Amino acid sequence: MPRTKAKAKTNGKTNGKTNGKVKAAARARARSPLDPPASFKAIRAVFLTLLSAFVLLPVYVMVTSSLKPLKDVAGQFRWIPSGLTVRPYTDIWHTVPLAKYFVNSLIVAGAATACSVVIAVFAAYAVSRYRFRGRRLFTVTVLSTQMFPGILFLLPLFLIFVNIGNSTGVALYGSRGGLILTYLTFSLPFSIWMLIGYFDTVPRDLDEAATVDGCGPLGALLRVVVPAAVPGIVAVAVYAFMTAWGEVLFASVMTNDATRTLAIGLQGYSTQNDVYWNQIMAASLVVSIPVVAGFLLLQRYLVAGLTAGAVK
Repeated sequence: MPRTKAKAKTNGKTNGKTNGKVKAAARARARSPLDPPASFKAIRAVFLTLLSAFVLLPVYVMVTSSLKPLKDVAGQFRWIPSGLTVRPYTDIWHTVPLAKYFVNSLIVAGAATACSVVIAVFAAYAVSRYRFRGRRLFTVTVLSTQMFPGILFLLPLFLIFVNIGNSTGVALYGSRGGLILTYLTFSLPFSIWMLIGYFDTVPRDLDEAATVDGCGPLGALLRVVVPAAVPGIVAVAVYAFMTAWGEVLFASVMTNDATRTLAIGLQGYSTQNDVYWNQIMAASLVVSIPVVAGFLLLQRYLVAGLTAGAVK
């Protein structure tokens, strides 16, 4: 009887070891050869944690500063606020005419985006689908405009707008229309170049099928190519909107008190006597809402448009 118990215990230990080895071998087989080792995963987790803290720390400072009274913001900085208030978010609309600046920015950025997308779609489709003399020169010229810094165009555009106003009476300087034309000079070349590459990935068989069904070139573009190129068009629209929404240099020269945009209007919270830091932080967060909301809503289209053609 004791021998039987000892033998059963030995068999139990042997079976336990065997089962452990079988499970370990199964786990080893389940892990793909391309899976990184555990040490790499640990280093990656630490690096991503530090990177997230580096990115989110300024956001935390902005949010907490926007909820503090002015005396707390101007005094010694504290990571944990002693008191919170939402008054800065109500005062930002009265200290400066922020609503008027908000409307100006929406009109200018929206119009510049719409014009940039419409013109870029037709120009990129023509370059992508047709072969004509000067096609390559046009593409290189459009792309080469991105090599020059924007400040080089500031004085020429200013002189052009002033001379047009003196000659024709059309007030481009200090108007929303002039600012829209200014932003088109920067967003349109890149938009055309980007859509050319995206339209090249759309099969030409779709155009031919639309032609067989009775569509002309314009019908094929609007009914077939544009729906297939929605991610690329969205990426171009986001880029054009971002270019116009946060631009400071040209907006500070080409606008006046009536047409001032948000990027310039934020300077109104700094006076000769004091700087309303809590209101500046609150206004900055309010200004960033349209951009953040747009990115969240159009994220999947944006990623697909930016990575078009990367994998064949």
